[in-house]
Amino acid sequence: MVRGNRSLLEGYFHIAFFSMEIGVNPKIPTYSGGLGILAGDILRSCADLNVPIVAMTLASNKGHIAQKLDAKGNQTEFFKGWRIDDFATLKPGKICVPIEGRDVSVQAWEYKLTGREGHQLPVYFLDTNLYENTEADREITSYLYGGDERYRLAQEIVLGIGGVRMLDALGQHNISKYHLNEGHSALAVLELSKKTKQEHPQYTHEQLLEAIRDRCVFTTHTPVPAGHDKFAASLVEQLLGTYCDAVGLKYICNGSPLNMTLLALEHSGYINGVAKRHEEISRDMFPGYPIDSITNGVHHVFWTAEPFRTLYDSHISGWRKDPFNLRYVVQIPLEEIREAHRAAKKRLIDFVNARHDAGMTYDACTLGFARRMTRYKRPHLLFTNTRWLAAIAKQVGPIQVIMAGKAHPKDTFGKDLIRQIFAAIEELAGEVKIVFLEDYDMELALLLTSGVDIWLNTPKIPCEASGTSGMKACLNGIPSLSVLDGWWVEGCVEDVTGWAIETKVANVCELQMDDAEEAESLYRKLEEVVIPLYYAQERDGWAQIMRYAIAFNGSFFNSHRMVQQYLLNAYFA
Repeated sequence: MVRGNRSLLEGYFHIAFFSMEIGVNPKIPTYSGGLGILAGDILRSCADLNVPIVAMTLASNKGHIAQKLDAKGNQTEFFKGWRIDDFATLKPGKICVPIEGRDVSVQAWEYKLTGREGHQLPVYFLDTNLYENTEADREITSYLYGGDERYRLAQEIVLGIGGVRMLDALGQHNISKYHLNEGHSALAVLELSKKTKQEHPQYTHEQLLEAIRDRCVFTTHTPVPAGHDKFAASLVEQLLGTYCDAVGLKYICNGSPLNMTLLALEHSGYINGVAKRHEEISRDMFPGYPIDSITNGVHHVFWTAEPFRTLYDSHISGWRKDPFNLRYVVQIPLEEIREAHRAAKKRLIDFVNARHDAGMTYDACTLGFARRMTRYKRPHLLFTNTRWLAAIAKQVGPIQVIMAGKAHPKDTFGKDLIRQIFAAIEELAGEVKIVFLEDYDMELALLLTSGVDIWLNTPKIPCEASGTSGMKACLNGIPSLSVLDGWWVEGCVEDVTGWAIETKVANVCELQMDDAEEAESLYRKLEEVVIPLYYAQERDGWAQIMRYAIAFNGSFFNSHRMVQQYLLNAYFA
């Protein structure tokens, strides 16, 4: 669809994609979790589909945190950093943004992302590490999600206001849609408003607002109230000063905190959540706004392990070009799917044993869990009743568990969850083999989502906007065992693509935990359905589920489909 109209698209419109974090390359640590990895997958698909898009993000010169764990699970953090000039080219020219009455200089580095047919799209890393800036201002683009409220607001000024100005400085004057990926870049709408007012001084407030809405697309990613940035009006005025008057920000705030999500909602003509269930939750959170949904997806080639790439190449012509062709996996013999999985699992088990001397085996049923270690994701749910878990492993069949994930440096509860998991590892020693891999990143994610047997997901309903790890797993024939939240509401066909953990339905993300009932549901599903099927003498039942996970979910929950929906529903609208 897009490839055939390449010249038409390039002649008539261009998209600017703004995101605080982008996982554009495993060697570039400018991502912290799902938001950045998703942004990278969106851009990979745009490059494959020849979509005329440019991306704006921050340089995050010192990267996101790297994780170190001691024997008790105590997390410490350090920053690896990265050499931006090893990956990107410095563009000529600079722009300035107003911060506390100073003009802070910003430069841009260009990284070229190349699609499967050679189409290149530019990703611009905004960087304040310039000699003319103060020492503090040089650090604004150093740490991803670092510092205090003032630091975060300064970063969002650089991304939103600076991003729009940099596009002009780079000669990108034909932008027809600005896609704000979460509220971090919401200040872009104010700079667009300022520009439009200068170009059309005759516009009324209503005409100006409609002009901005016609050009802005906003994607919200979280149903967790704390995930929506808010800044005190006094802090906004302190940092932006006279800019507040120029764009009417004092009128917008009216003494209340500046809610970046509401700012983006008010100025966007198309708004979407990232799953159908998330659309419903977002409409409840923000009544009065026409919130749609485009369910997330993952890049099907990037997240498919080599044994499965080889399998698909030998049986499915064109799957790399069009992932919808993965539905033809139903024609691949089950033994060949099993063989590809055995190869991927061997890579993972060998890696784990080499790193931890864990004694894990190739045949034992292996559960995988890798997420940000935070309260609502409940990584500890599997260990609510360790005696029950041990009994399942003894009576039904051996179980081994591989986990990974980082806690935010300031998330004391998340850090405590890691310690709880390490305590469970010690308690279950000799009964259930469990390994927690430190410093979870993109490369480890591919190894895990292709090598385990079951992908476990246990968020508190309805706190998971979408989730994408299970989508990566299904591309590699791995079924999910998950709470019915996020994308799994759409992807779960019980006993066909995986299994649901029965939970209480909720419409508000309450973090007070009462896990006993849901843990019981998890254990019963493992004990009575999942583990017995894995160890059944007739192995085709399990392999059939692997095949359906690919055919039903891998063919749909991919970023090519997602980008095509953005083109039709948001960019062309």
